[in-house]
Amino acid sequence: MTLNTKTLVLAAMVMAVPMIANAQSGEATYKQVCASCHNAGVLNAPKVGDKAKWAPLIAEGQVVLTAHGYVGVRGMPAKGGSPNLSVEGFADSLVYMVNNSGGKWTSPNPTTVAAINREIEARKAGLNKK
Repeated sequence: MTLNTKTLVLAAMVMAVPMIANAQSGEATYKQVCASCHNAGVLNAPKVGDKAKWAPLIAEGQVVLTAHGYVGVRGMPAKGGSPNLSVEGFADSLVYMVNNSGGKWTSPNPTTVAAINREIEARKAGLNKK
């Protein structure tokens, strides 16, 4: 490798580190953002592992439950109270909770994320009419 090639490779690796660090797992996001309510059942939040409480929520489907939770639903604030949380980060934390509470979801692919975003906009529009 020439010096310029080595420099470019090193620069690409250095720039990738923050992106990797910011792309947290659903479990990490759960622990940082969601656990304070979903471990204790604050404001009737379904506790992770409580299959009976999660079953009707899981039945709503991944797109609807993710979108409604992201916007804020029942006693839960939008984005779980974390204003910088992305749709993908929120969705992955929800996958973690669902999969530890009787469901079998996967991290949403781009098509599912697009559907979640459409449902978010529909939910916001419906809330604004009230």
